[in-house]
Amino acid sequence: MGLVHGPNVVEILEERGLLESITSENLRSACSNPKLSPLKVYCGFDPTAESLHLGNLIGIIVLSWFQRCGHKAVAVIGGATGRIGDPSGKNIERPELDIETLEKNTEGIVKIISTILGRWDQNRNLNVGLERSRNSNVGSEENRISYVDSGDSFIILNNFDWWKEIRLLDFLRKVGRFARVGTMMAKESVKKRLESEQGLSYTEFTYQLLQGYDFLYMFENEGVNVQIGGSDQWGNITAGTELIRKILQVEGAYGLTFPLLLKSDGTKFGKSEDGAIWLSPSVLSPYKFYQYFFSVPDVDVVRFLKILTFLSLEEIKELEEEVKKPGYVPNSAQRRLAEEVTRFVHGEEGLFEALKATEALKPGAETKLDWKTIEGIAEDVPSCSLTYDQVLNASLIDLSVSTGLLESKSSARRLVKQGGLYLNNSRVDSEGKLIEAGDIVDGKVLLLSAGKKNKMVVRIS
Repeated sequence: MGLVHGPNVVEILEERGLLESITSENLRSACSNPKLSPLKVYCGFDPTAESLHLGNLIGIIVLSWFQRCGHKAVAVIGGATGRIGDPSGKNIERPELDIETLEKNTEGIVKIISTILGRWDQNRNLNVGLERSRNSNVGSEENRISYVDSGDSFIILNNFDWWKEIRLLDFLRKVGRFARVGTMMAKESVKKRLESEQGLSYTEFTYQLLQGYDFLYMFENEGVNVQIGGSDQWGNITAGTELIRKILQVEGAYGLTFPLLLKSDGTKFGKSEDGAIWLSPSVLSPYKFYQYFFSVPDVDVVRFLKILTFLSLEEIKELEEEVKKPGYVPNSAQRRLAEEVTRFVHGEEGLFEALKATEALKPGAETKLDWKTIEGIAEDVPSCSLTYDQVLNASLIDLSVSTGLLESKSSARRLVKQGGLYLNNSRVDSEGKLIEAGDIVDGKVLLLSAGKKNKMVVRIS
């Protein structure tokens, strides 16, 4: 038995604002035609850094929607194309990466994608197991139809695996003669760069043919029939569908693009003051990731719930109604957004870590702080190291100045009077407070806070 078709994924994407354009309306019917096999859908990720970032997240979310509707998701790492650099959306040529860096980056990206997409298989197989144990009549037809066959719903490929075998003359003979230079020149990404001061190198100009050939190769050898990408990938995607039509002379290859992730003011969503919002927990902690979504402006939150989460549209509508009601607790919709996206990217463990740190870092929180929680946020807030002797019996007022939390003793005293100075989240009421052994969390750290925002982690060496 093949995979069972779920709901029509193109319609789901359209309703949620995740569909920019499709190369043919036939893709809609192919998504839910019970006579056709499920689709194999690919999205490419070039290994330009060791982690993917928020800009890449929509690609993974759209792949996951196909996965959830019974199709097979294919993530393609650009081990070959990453050596060239895609000119789309770039105003200068990318710096060349050495092989060692490319391999390290590829490893990091494979880990992220397999972890995120792999959770769906784990959860689904868990649910299938529960469903089967509940229903002893496993062989019955309706029980078989109630779930998607277990077995991986995604694969990860590296395009270097086929490109390393290809010789230039063979490529020109097989692909080059079918590529019309006029069509290639007319692509938006090419036109923009040709008009720029930087111009466009021949290497970058060929990028669309490389990506086009990837689609052709996978269509022939892996049965991949849909390519997805951001709206800036339209030219590269249609290069592939054209090659398949001309070289193989068959129909049935489709392209689908989704909008780029923009804020309501038109700027890219996914950059903070410190740079990109990375998906790898080793580059950006789940706590910081969660906080980024928690602070999304009200005007964007409903749209992001539709685009970035798998909550039903009914549930999102309810959240939208709540926001308008009197007595609405500010940031409740943002909290839901932050929870859902953090869970998708970092799993239940990552979400737990983020919530624990968020709760623990609220001045006045009841949560008992432990060393691990404070260490978890240490990279996200200023920190310093002092010896045990420098800290024990030291005046808190002096310490808040010497660590750089506050500028002067007078401002520290003023803050104590206002009730805004905290030691390990407990408000300090006395100017004469000295640090005792019991104040040093697990004998290793202190957390000083001036108001809600400014914190200082003091490591005890």
